Amino acid sequence: MRNIANPMLAPASDAPRQFRTIFLSDIHLGRRGCQAEELIDFLRHHEAETIYLVGDIVDGWELRSGWYWPQAHNDVVQKLLRQARKGARVIYIPGNHDEFLRDYYGTHFGGVDVLESAIHVAADGRRYLVIHGDLFDVVIRHARWLALLGDKAYDVAIWCNTALNIVRRKLGLTYWSLSQWAKLKVKNAVNFIGHYEQTIAAEAKRHGVDGVICGHIHHPVIRDDAGCRYINCGDWVESCTAVVEHFDGRFEIIRWTRSSQPGNLLPEQNAVHAPAPLAQLTL
Repeated sequence: MRNIANPMLAPASDAPRQFRTIFLSDIHLGRRGCQAEELIDFLRHHEAETIYLVGDIVDGWELRSGWYWPQAHNDVVQKLLRQARKGARVIYIPGNHDEFLRDYYGTHFGGVDVLESAIHVAADGRRYLVIHGDLFDVVIRHARWLALLGDKAYDVAIWCNTALNIVRRKLGLTYWSLSQWAKLKVKNAVNFIGHYEQTIAAEAKRHGVDGVICGHIHHPVIRDDAGCRYINCGDWVESCTAVVEHFDGRFEIIRWTRSSQPGNLLPEQNAVHAPAPLAQLTL
């Protein structure tokens, strides 16, 4: 019962939701398109025993071409380190944009473990390979110059996307991602995503695990039709998504947007609406 006489004993309505595990990927701190404020808000409302940072957390490619590091990006780092100080286990698996950290595999700093990959054992006993996934992208592996060119084209797409949504917001319309739409409409992009998912799933089978949790392609999804469970965390440039594991072993994709930017449900799953300010999906 709520104790009216002593408000300190009253339940906190804004207490963070507790999860067994949170998986975050492709934050791209240091890139102008990074939606750091949204991530700070997400971390304010969600906590977990273990947090996996599944690559491309810091955008080293972008920082090399020009320094961009506003206070919000620093706040994201501080928020994650604070979670580690509070007792959460934080595991950092570098990707291609933060590949400079690959020289530090096996090290521990500020409560964060840097690993090449990890095997995550879920609450229901299922085992998942956790990797960023760039090593299974043929463009990254065999045509780095093309990947760098594509990265600049992506910046242009994000700039166009930002300008478009400023207009949409003034018209009272909801947020819409131009680049996400293109990924789902352009045949070559769809084929690339499908091939990537199949390749990653094959790697999971090679490791003898039940599934894989990755990032890299900024396409959040949970699938069971690739011979094993395939989970992609999405990103914090376009999707603003995270994968969470409940204490019973269920996985869920949460798209986090505040009221100024209402969330759109991911098309690949059956949607379950949650109270504002988020929309979420459960599997």
